[in-house]
Amino acid sequence: MRVLVVDDERGLTRALAKGLGAEGFVVDVAHDGETGLALATDNDYDAIVLDVMLPRRSGYDVVAALREREVWTPVLMLSAKDGEWDVADGLDLGADDYLTKPFSFVVLVARLRALVRRPAAARPAVLAVGGLVLDPAAHTLTQAGAPVPLTPKELALLEYLMRHADRVVGKTELRDHVWGVGEDPNVVEVYVGYLRRKLGRDVVRTVRGAGYRIAG
Repeated sequence: MRVLVVDDERGLTRALAKGLGAEGFVVDVAHDGETGLALATDNDYDAIVLDVMLPRRSGYDVVAALREREVWTPVLMLSAKDGEWDVADGLDLGADDYLTKPFSFVVLVARLRALVRRPAAARPAVLAVGGLVLDPAAHTLTQAGAPVPLTPKELALLEYLMRHADRVVGKTELRDHVWGVGEDPNVVEVYVGYLRRKLGRDVVRTVRGAGYRIAG
């Protein structure tokens, strides 16, 4: 397994390269964001370990740029900042996992192996289907370039449909992921109605007996 480590702490990168090498990983190293972005774009890695505070370009900028370029390599972010908003920012921009320094090397290896086991499916930070563009981190939606105000639940429902635009999504699945298992499944129909009133009747289509599908 080939891993890219991007961190400006050279002592840490040497230790990680040595330790990961002993665990069977092939390790490349970069010490600034620009170099890390170039290596991650030009090479096929199984995972990337990416520090937040980097010279030339921050880890946040790097992961956002990778996702914009449709590079879906799993990213484990490292940071000395342990605030919940810092973690949320990294994940919203497209990172897959987050560890705060100091961290356990054993945990780092376990999380890397878990990331590598997952399929590197497309996980864009900003979703675009047809004329809809949804930014989950900013909680904004535009349709044909015009902003459309939605409630949090409307946004959550639309986001789930847009993330699964390649298939029909059942009512129960939508209920479970947007409201929770205990909610009445009929709430899905109610909120689909809300979306249709705001976006147009053809945007969310009903597939009889199967569920709903977002129009592409």
